Amino acid sequence: MADVGFVHLRVHSAFSLLEGALPIGKLIKLATADEQPALAITDTGNLFGALEFSEKATSAGLQPIIGCQLAIDCADDDAPRRQGENFPEIVILAATDTGYANLVELVSRSFLDTETGIRAHVSLDALSAKADGLIALTGGALGMLGRPMLDGREDLARSRFERLQQMFGDRLYVELQRHGTEEERRTEAAMVEMAYRDGVPLVATNEAFFPGADDFTKASVWHCNHRRILNLRMRIENIFNLLRVNF
Repeated sequence: MADVGFVHLRVHSAFSLLEGALPIGKLIKLATADEQPALAITDTGNLFGALEFSEKATSAGLQPIIGCQLAIDCADDDAPRRQGENFPEIVILAATDTGYANLVELVSRSFLDTETGIRAHVSLDALSAKADGLIALTGGALGMLGRPMLDGREDLARSRFERLQQMFGDRLYVELQRHGTEEERRTEAAMVEMAYRDGVPLVATNEAFFPGADDFTKASVWHCNHRRILNLRMRIENIFNLLRVNF
């Protein structure tokens, strides 16, 4: 089998709202210029770019892989869930047509079934019910295994790992990342040991948000300004609502 080279499996396009700064067209050009045979798009919590990405990637001779970075409520710890900031994330990739349909349903349910004011997410049980045709990456240092490891809860990481193996079988991969963070350094050895112990394969990902290092500053300024506009709009709407109630 010929060496296919490196394939990005965790890429955020501009559809990762207030995070990514990679337009689909530019993403395709970068991948083809690097002679990558395939590319995954894994935007945070949505599939907004899936159709455009699939069409443009196919036209450019690039194998599109459709995925999503999903927040998961494991319901097995005592972490506060008021805003959903403590939900771990995992990466889900569609391997078949059935898997894509299941992924679409999971993402839709994450919005429809989540209370207002809490980050869109799905329960681990909901993910289990729709695991057919899907590949799962464990999410790195801030994923389902990494978060309990950081809290000193190896037992919780182990129980979650066993649950994921039951759900995905040979379609589960332990995800490692090396962005130079303290969280990654603290969890990598334990993740490798856990993967080797159970014979689960490892996958290395590099979570891309920008075309290059120089684009980080520009994207940060744009996102900052956008947040200010959103905050101003919310303040105006709140004032309007108060006036409407009082008068």
